[in-house]
Amino acid sequence: MSEIALHTCQGSDIDPRLDELAHLRMTVFRDFPYLYDGSFEYEANYLRRYAECPESLFVLAENGDALVGAATGMPLSEDVEEFRTPFEQAGFDIDNVFYYGESVLLPSYRGRGIGKAFLAERERHAASRGFRTVAFCAVERPHDHPLTPEGYVPLHGFWRSQGYERHPELATTFRWKDIGESEESDKPMVFWLKSLA
Repeated sequence: MSEIALHTCQGSDIDPRLDELAHLRMTVFRDFPYLYDGSFEYEANYLRRYAECPESLFVLAENGDALVGAATGMPLSEDVEEFRTPFEQAGFDIDNVFYYGESVLLPSYRGRGIGKAFLAERERHAASRGFRTVAFCAVERPHDHPLTPEGYVPLHGFWRSQGYERHPELATTFRWKDIGESEESDKPMVFWLKSLA
């Protein structure tokens, strides 16, 4: 990571980088397993929610002036219904849950410990503000999906190694348009949790 600098900011401090972050999300999420065929307009609106939340967190990975990776988070209570509802139905106090929006990193920068740093920074932020649980959700694709790259290995092992546990009872769907789809469709998502207590 010698040439990579990590910076954090909150809320509207991200405003000067929002366009760059939107393009980064579109680039990384186009790959499997998300296969996201997104629009810049949607990305800008999505990220605006985080920028308007004072308790949000952005962790930015930069190589010089170039944004090569980013991770986000915000209190679950401030996020959209699709992410809140499974926790509410399961009896969680969502005021005690800090939710990770995404972690995106260009392929050439992977395997250098940046993903671990993204998790650690968000855990520190959440713990310092009294959250007792951190959580994220990940898309679940069938094992025989036709666009699965040869040799693809999901990140489950990495997440478990960092103390996160898959909770299949906490599931939701989120809509987006896959590469090759003519319109948006619901995608199954499952949550992963880690206790900070």
